[in-house]
Amino acid sequence: MKNFLDRDFLLHTLTAQKLYHNYAEQMPILDYHCHINPKEIAENIKFDNITQVWLGGDHYKWRLMRSNGVDEYYITGGASDWEKFEKWAETLERAIGNPLYHWSHLELQRFFGYTGDLNRETASEVWKLCNQKLQEEDMRVRSLIEKSGVTLLCTTDDPVDDLRWHKMIKDDQGFNVQVLPAWRPDKVVNIEKTEFTEYMKTLAAVADMEITNFSQLKAALQKRMDFFAESGCRVSDHGINYVMYAPASDKKIEEIFSKRFSQITLTKLEIEQYKTACLLFFSKEYRKRGWVMQLHYGCKRDNNQMMYERLGPDTGYDCINNYTPAEQLTDFLNAAEIQNGLPKTILYSLNPGDDTLIDSVIGCFQNSDAVGKIQHGSAWWFNDNKTGMEKQMVSLANLGMLANFVGMLTDSRSFLSYPRHEYFRRILCNLLGKWVEDGEYPEDMKRLGRIVKDISYNNAVRYFEFDLRIRE
Repeated sequence: MKNFLDRDFLLHTLTAQKLYHNYAEQMPILDYHCHINPKEIAENIKFDNITQVWLGGDHYKWRLMRSNGVDEYYITGGASDWEKFEKWAETLERAIGNPLYHWSHLELQRFFGYTGDLNRETASEVWKLCNQKLQEEDMRVRSLIEKSGVTLLCTTDDPVDDLRWHKMIKDDQGFNVQVLPAWRPDKVVNIEKTEFTEYMKTLAAVADMEITNFSQLKAALQKRMDFFAESGCRVSDHGINYVMYAPASDKKIEEIFSKRFSQITLTKLEIEQYKTACLLFFSKEYRKRGWVMQLHYGCKRDNNQMMYERLGPDTGYDCINNYTPAEQLTDFLNAAEIQNGLPKTILYSLNPGDDTLIDSVIGCFQNSDAVGKIQHGSAWWFNDNKTGMEKQMVSLANLGMLANFVGMLTDSRSFLSYPRHEYFRRILCNLLGKWVEDGEYPEDMKRLGRIVKDISYNNAVRYFEFDLRIRE
């Protein structure tokens, strides 16, 4: 029997162990999509206790605690930080098979040197150990990032953001990790939201121009994209229900925009027409600027109305949506290709049933613009577990080029989440090792090692064209 979370955790063959320890383990991390707050990096904050850095804002953990019958008072309510941690420890001991069990213990090992298991009996010991460790100067957020081997991370930023925290970080010569903004214009696209018209006023003020029609909106967005580009932005991201394609004339889009400002209810088709126009506009701009377009879709959000009214979004009440109109997805990509050429694009669906669909679609739009120009993004959210990661990579290997995959992203709000990259790399090496030992690929460690290093880091450096060196 293997020891708990030992050196060869998830590595079931000798080849897998060689691939991980000789190649993957040494690679740095390029975190091209996360939800870390740049203000906390700029201020280099220190956390008072493990609950603050571990449970604050982590809806993954909140969701699991609710599944264990924990009262909301101990999750997002007024309980003390110790009480919340204790309830998390009681939950974690029952989370057998859940990736949070693995992630949490990897984080305890890597950042705090704790090799036991967290449960109700050990909660007090772990609480004291972690809190004592967090008082050390090298446990401030910048040190946590540097200790994790991160070379660059992209935050998630609204077009109206002034990016002052990014500038502050860039100007600080004492921090060697690049922190770049990523363009996330969801509030521009979501014309059906009640706050849309107010948001347009904010955007107009920030862009220092009037926005009374769609043409002016596009001009304002171009100004803001120029501003983001000056701060090093090379990545966009969109959180959408599904990739849609409902083309309409410029005149029709102007009519829709005008109707919305007149508080006239839009039809479902009109909403889709507006969103299509936005995404086609963005696609053209991204291509022109050399930005990567990321499309995250397949999520049905805020399903529990009572809890949404109480806690707001991103609190653990989202689920997978199984609506993916393949025809619209392909037609949108085709239309973007026709108008100006597709930008580099990464597709992520929350529905694991879409893996094969995505891998068949991306093959229709690959060309020599870039290696792996259209990517099937890493297993996302409900799928970033052993089963989901392996399934995504097997599908990509079956229908495309796994060796050109840009690999893992953190997609987290926590500074302790970087062991997720280790988790991913172990799963990757185990998969490749099995194929080798089953006689499906030669035991050529030079070639295999290059593939592992590329998926772990180098492919992303090349793909996004960040100012980073390849690690041979």
